[in-house]
Amino acid sequence: MRSLSRCVLPLAILACAAAAPAATPPVEPVTVKSGPLETVLACVPTKPCAATLPVRMVIVTMFEIGADEGDAPGEFQLWKERRHLDTRIPFPQGYHDLFYNPESQILAIVTGVGTARSANATMALGLDPRFDLGKAYWLVAGIAGIDPQDASIGSAAWARYSVDGDLAHEIDAREIPKDWTSGFFPLDKKGPGDTSPPITEGRVFALNPKLVDWAFALTKDVVIPDDVGIQQERARYKGYPNAQKPPFVLIGDQFSAMTFWHGKLLNRWANDFTRYSTSGKGEFVTSAMEETGTLQAITYLGRAGRVDQDRVMVLRSGSNFSMPPEGIAAADNLMRENEGYSGMRASLESLYLVGSKVVDELLNHWDRYEQAPPQ
Repeated sequence: MRSLSRCVLPLAILACAAAAPAATPPVEPVTVKSGPLETVLACVPTKPCAATLPVRMVIVTMFEIGADEGDAPGEFQLWKERRHLDTRIPFPQGYHDLFYNPESQILAIVTGVGTARSANATMALGLDPRFDLGKAYWLVAGIAGIDPQDASIGSAAWARYSVDGDLAHEIDAREIPKDWTSGFFPLDKKGPGDTSPPITEGRVFALNPKLVDWAFALTKDVVIPDDVGIQQERARYKGYPNAQKPPFVLIGDQFSAMTFWHGKLLNRWANDFTRYSTSGKGEFVTSAMEETGTLQAITYLGRAGRVDQDRVMVLRSGSNFSMPPEGIAAADNLMRENEGYSGMRASLESLYLVGSKVVDELLNHWDRYEQAPPQ
């Protein structure tokens, strides 16, 4: 889920997601004639297991609104329904049970909202003895706030970098010196004007650039459905040509923080912070909450030989803009956003359509991609 506009669900959806039980209703497991599935389903979570399930693709989502299928969807539901993820695997060490398709070998996780949940759930999955994740590809697929300077709602952005915006000093904007551009600045710096080299360890996560470029090239021409609701929303952003385009696929970096921020000044801060943290290589496009937690866990799991860090992708689609249109106060626009995002359904469809293009290519040519990521 998205951040700083620093998180992305409206209050009503957040309340619903928080109230939803972590464990989902029982689902009848898929029966297979042979293989480790029945053995794994009989294993006690976190205990040694006599078999492991092969996983080719992990779909990482952050929230579901209500039920896992059949109602208003969150990030997980379309993947579950359309990818026939019908085998429920108990996961008490995480936020939500896992779901698996033994034929495609797709495994889906709902981490829960926020960095703490995403980091813990990802680590718990990576260390779970029931799964062979050594050659699995990971697709983080979530909605986000999106910068109208770069894209429109419904657009989908492949990230090259994920930047942590939480490890910072903060001074209330009403008390900052007049020459400061923001009250936020990195924890190890003397102010927002401190241009000494950034500390990137645990703060900036770089995705495999060849994999990002490959995913973008494969999906850049995917047609993302447009609708009247998002047309009306983007029409408000006069003077922002990219915001007024129909949804499209792009490369753009992700800014991760635990506060739902919104507004032109904080949007500038996110852009400045991303450029600074990546030494000018990154471009802020989407805001979300979880990636740096997920990627930190994957970094540690990679060191332990449990996963391949070069097989991780981050795809975020814009459910709303990270700042208001000209002439609208940030506070007023934020309250409007909390009533429900006009781009919610469009962004979920975008995630599935664009993400599925990559999933299908990898799984349909597994003999090619099992040994090494695309170049």
